[in-house]
Amino acid sequence: MRFDLITLFPEMFAAVRDQGVSGRAHARGIWSLETWNPRDFTTDVHRTVDDRPYGGGPGMVMLAEPLALAVEAARAARLQAGVDAPDAPAPVVLLSPAGRTHDQARAQRWAERTGAILICGRYEGIDQRFIDHYVDEEVSLGDFVLSGGELGAMVLVDSVVRLLPGVLHDAESAVQDSFNPALSGLLDSPHYTRPEVWRGDAVPEPLLSGHHARIAVWRRDQSLSLTAARRPDLIHRARTAGDLDARDERALNQINRSTAKPDAGQGSG
Repeated sequence: MRFDLITLFPEMFAAVRDQGVSGRAHARGIWSLETWNPRDFTTDVHRTVDDRPYGGGPGMVMLAEPLALAVEAARAARLQAGVDAPDAPAPVVLLSPAGRTHDQARAQRWAERTGAILICGRYEGIDQRFIDHYVDEEVSLGDFVLSGGELGAMVLVDSVVRLLPGVLHDAESAVQDSFNPALSGLLDSPHYTRPEVWRGDAVPEPLLSGHHARIAVWRRDQSLSLTAARRPDLIHRARTAGDLDARDERALNQINRSTAKPDAGQGSG
């Protein structure tokens, strides 16, 4: 897998390329990263990559031509490296608030690709003509705005790379991630490690039992409880998709009863 980043700040990507799980995987050749600075594809002495917007308004807009030349250079390099086939170029993806929200299921689908060319915008935006001609997909991380697409691109890359075979020491780690289909898209259960008692607070007894089925039931119940309390929308989504069985529903009913508040209107008067 290879990611090509079109960015005015290539040095920012050292964090995901050189550090942590993704850095170790990069060093082992499981994935690769290349950066392309639009300033290197300008022709004026000032290496201009932006200009004022037509119609007026605040901020500056990124020019289409340097971005287009950077994408074409990235495509040619990927083709020469044998990453992409001539009839199957990598998708060009723009990090944008207007894009579809990235989630765990989408990260899993990305992990089955050969990578992508990611466009990291800056300033007020990008000339729409470049988007119309070159961008295949727009991706958002949520309903907020960042100063540029670099941080979003790093998050996207990390979320995908950690799912590649051989990246994590234990492949089951990814299976137990929150939002993973193996957990019905629910939040993961709490985790504990040594010591068995920390500042008077003990590890839950089921985790010490050594009984795998009992541990699995405890973790599932904790996952249901945590998700119901913090992300009830995920419970609804899992139920609609048919991912909750009869035992899950019984556990949720018990959770609802245990957390229900007593009727404040009753009492002696």
